[in-house]
Amino acid sequence: MLTAPTNTTPSPWPHRLATVLVCAVFPLIWVGGLVTSSEAGMAVPDWPNTYGYNLFLYPWQTWFFGPWDIFVEHGHRLLGAVVGMLTIVVAWSLWKHESRRWVVQLGFSALLLVISQGVLGGMRVVLNKQLLAMIHGCVGPLFFAVCVALWQFTSRRYPAVPAGDSSNFSVRATKLYRLALITSALAYVQIGFGAAVRHLPHMPDSAKPETFQVAVLMHLFMAAVLAVHVLSISLRGMAAPVAADRPSLRRPSFLLLFAFLTQVALGAGAWVVNYGLPDWVRSAASAPEYVVRTQSFAQIAISTAHVAVGSLILVTSLVLTLRAASWRSAASAGSVRSGALVAFGGLFLKGAAG
Repeated sequence: MLTAPTNTTPSPWPHRLATVLVCAVFPLIWVGGLVTSSEAGMAVPDWPNTYGYNLFLYPWQTWFFGPWDIFVEHGHRLLGAVVGMLTIVVAWSLWKHESRRWVVQLGFSALLLVISQGVLGGMRVVLNKQLLAMIHGCVGPLFFAVCVALWQFTSRRYPAVPAGDSSNFSVRATKLYRLALITSALAYVQIGFGAAVRHLPHMPDSAKPETFQVAVLMHLFMAAVLAVHVLSISLRGMAAPVAADRPSLRRPSFLLLFAFLTQVALGAGAWVVNYGLPDWVRSAASAPEYVVRTQSFAQIAISTAHVAVGSLILVTSLVLTLRAASWRSAASAGSVRSGALVAFGGLFLKGAAG
């Protein structure tokens, strides 16, 4: 079993490296979504090589000036490899500098997740299975959430528990924590339904049309449930006196609300560019005619953005969960740890069931 060193001197390097990792993973989410939107998942038919070349030795001229789908897919592999190496460095830095054993273990959990994600992506190519692509699309946001949690835990401001916290604020923080925790779990479930809607049309041998309809209805239902939760959590996070006392709650609360409103607009746009106008809109006399253009710029851009913003909603809600957990009640070290592990345990269980 891995054990953290006894050195208790705080080091800024785990947080710095975790910041770099988060900044690398979010673009990877975008590029991964772009691969699916561009239908470029099988542009490179071999793995772990690229057309027989070592991943890092594939001719850059062919990559840059070759077909678009190869450019996207190979770029996705390169960025994924970079993220994998960064995760190794973060895990090593935590083992060397971090005194909290559970944070070290979380760092190695991130390493295990990124390895699993790489293998999933490779098996999707080798076996040419859309089901693996769908699972791959669910594990990515989960890994992103783990990286953001590491970024939060390694910050010198965490846990930020001021002395003499009022009982009134303690109650407010506890309610916000519980609501944010549920919202994070719902956001991840919604990502799963979104992945089903995105991939089921490409799985004709294993999915009936009724299955796709159920996935769409569940996706819409979950969006409505999330709307209620996001509005409630945003109002709580931005409301005084919480906002006045804790600006770190206000900022992610505002970002969560903005991201969700953007996601609703992107979701409506993604449906139109992929499947056309809904029947109830087409039945209106003044409805304009719209023709779906496969692989159009609008179709690729809107669908990709919809995937990326979904992950942003998940991690923003998670940040609120972890910050509220550190401020609730007396917020002893034990309660902070337990709150963080409870928040994360739910996401890991859902990811494993994924």
